[in-house]
Amino acid sequence: MPKMLVTGGAGFIGSHAALYFAERGYDVTVLDNLSRGRLLKREDPNAQFNWDHLARRGKIELVRADVREPEPVGRLAGAADVILHAAAQTAVTTSTTDPEADFTSNALGTFRVLDAARRGGRRPAVIFCSTNKVYGENVNGVEVREGPGRYGFAPEWETGIPETFSIDRCEHTPYGCSKLTGDIYAQDFGYLYGLRVGVFRMSCIYGTRQFGMEDQGWVAWFVIAALAGKPITIFGDGKQVRDVLWIEDLLRAYEAFIVGDFRVEVFNMGGGPRHTLSLLELLEIIREETDIAPAVSYAGWRPSDQKVYISDTRRAERMLDWSPQVSPREGVRRLIGWTRENIGLFR
Repeated sequence: MPKMLVTGGAGFIGSHAALYFAERGYDVTVLDNLSRGRLLKREDPNAQFNWDHLARRGKIELVRADVREPEPVGRLAGAADVILHAAAQTAVTTSTTDPEADFTSNALGTFRVLDAARRGGRRPAVIFCSTNKVYGENVNGVEVREGPGRYGFAPEWETGIPETFSIDRCEHTPYGCSKLTGDIYAQDFGYLYGLRVGVFRMSCIYGTRQFGMEDQGWVAWFVIAALAGKPITIFGDGKQVRDVLWIEDLLRAYEAFIVGDFRVEVFNMGGGPRHTLSLLELLEIIREETDIAPAVSYAGWRPSDQKVYISDTRRAERMLDWSPQVSPREGVRRLIGWTRENIGLFR
């Protein structure tokens, strides 16, 4: 069995990946320090819930350790055939108030993983969970058209933001900078040391076991807030649009890279132009599926907010023979079902 290390394996993407690949015959080890709540500086049961969920499923080794610590990372990454590096500080707002924790988690943590991979001698395949935030404020330079319930890119950008889009000469926020550091290091370690590296610059990934909140995981947050009777604050006017991708669709793309004949590749990863939602459209779907209209208030736009971000996924579709399968409405319906079954976690 190929040995896989999943860093950040108690997180949303990491925990789903650990189960997905364990069920497909991989010998999976999860590394996580359960620090999400401390990084976000709020009570957050997400990591512990997913950690316990993995423990109940069995067949997955759980190692509680920090991705920034050389010893456990060196030992585990050096023995792996595949590394899925999902450990990260994930909130833009947190990065602006505590940039040091953001940097050490995202930049230093990624270096530790890559350095252990190249020292281990097994030349593992490495999946790096990057972000569309590497493109920074340049995205806001793309012409946007306003419609009745959503913004959209001008026709010449209707296929979305490609991997060749500029990352230079713009603001990124500390989160965007730290993730871009890891992104570029991952690519360079692949070229320099012969690692197989897939950098996935992700848009809005959503699904079950995602404990969304105002500044991270907005699709899950809107569903949780609606069902738990919590108010929702929309920053801006609610017409902002993102492409959204169901978690299992993401994992199929990871798998296609791992089993394929690739060296170093970068993919913009999201639902693409056919799987998009505005905030207002999500609220309407929730209302139609639940008969609940959440209490909504409005506040000013936040730093680094983009009116539109849509991934150009054509490169991933072509090279990985992949496309999203779960529509936004079907994904939201599944998320509503899971949240209803676990509503006690959110009240």
